[in-house]
Amino acid sequence: MTTSRLRLGVNIDHVATVRNARGGTWPDPVRAAHLAVKAGADGITAHLREDRRHIRDTDMERLASELTVPLNFEMAATAEMIALAERFKPHAACLVPEKREERTTEGGLDVVGQEAALRPGIVRLKAAGCRVSLFIEPDEAPIALAVKLGAPVVELHTGTWCHAVADGHAEKAEVEFRRLAAGAAFGTSLGLEVHAGHGLDYDTARKLAGVPEFVEFNIGHFLIGEAIFLGLEQSIALMRAAMDEGRAAA
Repeated sequence: MTTSRLRLGVNIDHVATVRNARGGTWPDPVRAAHLAVKAGADGITAHLREDRRHIRDTDMERLASELTVPLNFEMAATAEMIALAERFKPHAACLVPEKREERTTEGGLDVVGQEAALRPGIVRLKAAGCRVSLFIEPDEAPIALAVKLGAPVVELHTGTWCHAVADGHAEKAEVEFRRLAAGAAFGTSLGLEVHAGHGLDYDTARKLAGVPEFVEFNIGHFLIGEAIFLGLEQSIALMRAAMDEGRAAA
């Protein structure tokens, strides 16, 4: 389906990154989540990694109990994380690839190569009441497989496009943008709800918002970086305005 208003999910992982750099409890990512909601976030995203490099189990527990908007639990498809999702019961569980050595999530989940391994976890997450999302590349094969696996939502990886834009590679950026638009249209045609995320800033979010099939953007690192200079509420308000402008222009 298409939607007139594009939802904004704010990822608070890197508030926790700053906290963990010195230990202790400050800055509090849950406080950041509440501020994000006040500023116009439609949902909160948090990625509980295997190595707990930023978000902690106690953060997830507090988010699940305190938030008044949907919580999107980004997670690897491991037995440990599935059990935690069953415990916390977030609104959504987004399955993402995860490697200990990476700085951030690099590329989409290999659903084609991991179909058999993913299926039991998806069944368990759905049984726990979680809306399952798959973070994947914007290509037809993984999008079609999401339907087969019973995931109602896909989040298309925008990092390749955003990096091309940032590096000034106009031709590659245009190819990647068309790939994202085609992926969104294809996913929608199959009955999926289509989200996008990774590397989006004000300009790329504004442009991508012009693709009407996208329902939600999940954005974190850029907003937390901008918050250093502008404050978190202002950075989110500007992102909300950019997305609204892009959607209105469409």
